[in-house]
Amino acid sequence: MKYVSGPYFEPDFDPILDRFGVPGVVVDNETREDCTLVKVDSVNRDGVLLEMVQLLTDLDLVISKSYISSDGGWLMDVFHVTDQMGCKLTDPSLPEFIQRALVPFQRPGNGPSPKFTTCLGNVVGPGGPDVSDCAALEFTVPDRPGLMSSITQVLVDNGCHVASGKAWTHSGRAAGVLYVTASADGVAPRPSRWACIERLVDTVVNAWEMTTGERHWVRMSAPVQGRVHTERRLHQLMHDDRDYESGPAPTPVDEDHFAMGDKAATTARLACCVETRVSIDSWEERGYAIVKMTSRDRPKLLFDTVCALTDMQYVVFHATVGSQGPFAIQEYYIRHKDGRTVDSNAERQKVSRCLVAAVERRASHGAKVEVRAADRSGLLSDFTRMLREHGLSLLRMELKRNKDEAIGTFYLITDSGGEVHAEALHAVRTRVAEIGISLEVAKDAPGWPPVRKTSIPAPSEEAAAAAAAVEQGDERPRSSLGSLLWSHLGKLSNNFS
Repeated sequence: MKYVSGPYFEPDFDPILDRFGVPGVVVDNETREDCTLVKVDSVNRDGVLLEMVQLLTDLDLVISKSYISSDGGWLMDVFHVTDQMGCKLTDPSLPEFIQRALVPFQRPGNGPSPKFTTCLGNVVGPGGPDVSDCAALEFTVPDRPGLMSSITQVLVDNGCHVASGKAWTHSGRAAGVLYVTASADGVAPRPSRWACIERLVDTVVNAWEMTTGERHWVRMSAPVQGRVHTERRLHQLMHDDRDYESGPAPTPVDEDHFAMGDKAATTARLACCVETRVSIDSWEERGYAIVKMTSRDRPKLLFDTVCALTDMQYVVFHATVGSQGPFAIQEYYIRHKDGRTVDSNAERQKVSRCLVAAVERRASHGAKVEVRAADRSGLLSDFTRMLREHGLSLLRMELKRNKDEAIGTFYLITDSGGEVHAEALHAVRTRVAEIGISLEVAKDAPGWPPVRKTSIPAPSEEAAAAAAAVEQGDERPRSSLGSLLWSHLGKLSNNFS
């Protein structure tokens, strides 16, 4: 199969706004009692919204609410952020880090890029995950029990070590990016071996699919200087693999969720709708397609949604994102890069499916376990083999290094797709302990979802006037979260100043 997108490489933490002209960034920790505001205004350019959301996501921050406007060549964004516990950003160095990372001329003497250790212990900036000396093994294959065990065993047999990596599954498909070094010296395998390893992995995967003829794709690529944003790449791989095609058509949203009304009633209605829903309307007067989404709220939700729109070559001109308890409500005003909107029913179905897939790829299903062990060759292969022997399969995995320690997070189900019982987890814990691996059943951060004092803003006088105009026959769709954006743009602009 042919892939049209190449790997997404992020520079070695060059600030993402270097080419903005003169951007303005304000990190406001005083205005709100329940969150920190990150405000940005600058000259707009292609992909800047994704880069901004990506930076906040890499900092392990939760974006609870955002207002986005980038029409007319100028970008104005406001993000309401907290840490994973739902608390304000009390670390005094974090606001300074965000400002210095986004605005290079604020660095004293144009010194080196800053770095920061997040609330989850991840290092962002120099000193963070470095895979510049690793070859990358990328694959998209049918999801099968024991898949990761088979792939990693090929690497071990060829003297390779998985230094870090991630893998996702969705709709019967699996995608992964593994960063590989030579087991002896910690550097990438020799170029002469890349094609051989790629061919062997492809052979193993193909042996699984000879009877079904399902598509699969494997590639071994050379080390590249700079940091690879792995989750961004996984979204690209699964989109190109068309994981969004299977399953029923997405359910339309309940329009009452987007109307300005009683918050308690809205929350009660959302509680009955746990699935991700999408609707797409046209606003012909302004030349926008209006995308409305409801889903469970979770970390990195905004990042995943913006990734999907970017992969489909759509530009976000305006957006509002808010939450009601554990549920998220998103609304985007978009247009394709070539200027068209989402015109046909077929295109609407594709965009809807892609957005649902982007949200559900990271859905936290299955038993979540965390493992720790001294980093060594064959560690991932040994652990996944243990899972396979106990009839367990991976839904999602992440493996990273912290100095000489390997840390992994795995979401598990049974080979038949069922729930993993405590007895099975205890048996696996006992087995892996014999080879020096510590396994603990993990839970989401105890403060998640964050308890916020406010969610979607109450209607302002301007928004109420806009709603009245709709009732009098304005061609614009019914009053919604977008109404609040238009009424607040002037205020946001003044705040940026």
